[in-house]
Amino acid sequence: MDSLADIAIGQPATIPAAVPINGLHHFAYRCRDAEETRHFYEDILGLPLFHYIRADIVPSTGEYCPYVHIFFRMTDGGCLAFFDLGDNQACASSPNTPAWVNHIALRVDTVAQLESMKARIEAHGIEVLGVTDHRVFKSIYFFDPNGIRLELCAQLASESQMASEQHGIHEKIAAWSKEKAERLAQTR
Repeated sequence: MDSLADIAIGQPATIPAAVPINGLHHFAYRCRDAEETRHFYEDILGLPLFHYIRADIVPSTGEYCPYVHIFFRMTDGGCLAFFDLGDNQACASSPNTPAWVNHIALRVDTVAQLESMKARIEAHGIEVLGVTDHRVFKSIYFFDPNGIRLELCAQLASESQMASEQHGIHEKIAAWSKEKAERLAQTR
C-alpha cells in the first residue's frame, strides 16, 4: 500500500472498511484505592473481580508509573477497569462539564432487578437518585467511592420499538447542530 506521501494530490486514498465492533472490552478510570473500589464493585454491585495487573512501566508509553489495574467483569464479558496509581487520588471531574453528564450506564434485565439494586445500594448507605423514567428505559443514578457517576438501566422498549426510534435521527442531529450554531452566534 502506498503511504500518504505517495498518493497524488486530488487522488482519493484507499481507506479500509470499518469492521464490526462487537462490544465493550473494558472502560478504565482512575481510582483512589484498589481495595475500596473492589469492595464497591464486587461486594456491593456484585461484579466479580476478574483480572489484576501490577506494573511499574506503562506498556503503551514506556512511562515509569507504578500502578495496579483491576478489572470487574459483567455478564456479557465486558469489564469496568480501574487504575490505582498509589497516590490516593481519585479521577478529577471535568471542570467544564456538569456532574450529571459524564457517567457509566450499565444494564440490568428488568425493572424489578433495578428496584432490587436500588434497595441494595441504599442499604449500604449510598444515596440513589431515581427510579427515573426515560420512556424507553428506567434507571437509577449513584456515585462510586471515586466520585464516578453510575447509572443502572432496565430497558422498557422492545427491539422493534427501538428500531422505530432510529427513524430520522440523522436529521434530528442536523437540526440540533443548526439550533446550536444559531444560539452560539447570538452569544458572540
